[in-house]
Amino acid sequence: MEASIAEGKTSSFKLGLQAGSSIAIGYFPIALTFGLLSKTTGLSLLETLLMSLIVYAGASQYMGLSLIAAGTSPFVIILTTFVVNIRHFLMTAALSRKVEEQSKFKRGLFAFGITDETFSVLATRKGKFPLGYGFGVTSIAYASWVINSGIGYVIGANLPQFLQASMTVALYAMFIGLLVPSLKRNVKVLFLAAISAGFNSIFIGFHVMEEGWSIITSTLLSAVLIEITETYNRKKRVEER
Repeated sequence: MEASIAEGKTSSFKLGLQAGSSIAIGYFPIALTFGLLSKTTGLSLLETLLMSLIVYAGASQYMGLSLIAAGTSPFVIILTTFVVNIRHFLMTAALSRKVEEQSKFKRGLFAFGITDETFSVLATRKGKFPLGYGFGVTSIAYASWVINSGIGYVIGANLPQFLQASMTVALYAMFIGLLVPSLKRNVKVLFLAAISAGFNSIFIGFHVMEEGWSIITSTLLSAVLIEITETYNRKKRVEER
């Protein structure tokens, strides 16, 4: 009986690995680029790997590199990362209803591995799934991100100095690459990005605050403004009916 249960857990983990393999492949170029840019920003290999191991948030890690390059304080970088990743609270809360009951420690460990991509795979699976399956999906994605970050750093360390210096431009190109697909799917994101960029330009241009605080404030203000506008329009449509 115990052997069959153990076999079931193993097979569900393997199924999770298979389901998450496409995510692992997709992470390859992004993590590779992060490692390369991390080298050009001035981080060590250990710092690069620790950022991927502990933070494990693609867009936030790229943003962290830009803030580090700008000389932003560690507290502001941590706070900015927290604000940008608040959505993970909602994603893990949604998945908690789909995963089979387990100890809080195991569920917490599973929640750490949730990203936008792993959430999409797990959320679209019909019915509840074993925790082993969830760990399979998140483990292969996590391993791909961390390992390829290190490989990217090693590749960057062996590039000529002039190429390393020019790679900082790729940081902004990566941000655009991450943003454009979201803009195509949702007009709300377009307005959010435009308003946030406007606030940030004003704050930086008039030296109202440093870059890190400017990003945090701009993000929060634009999000609040968009939600207020949507709420007003929703109420207006209800009244017109």
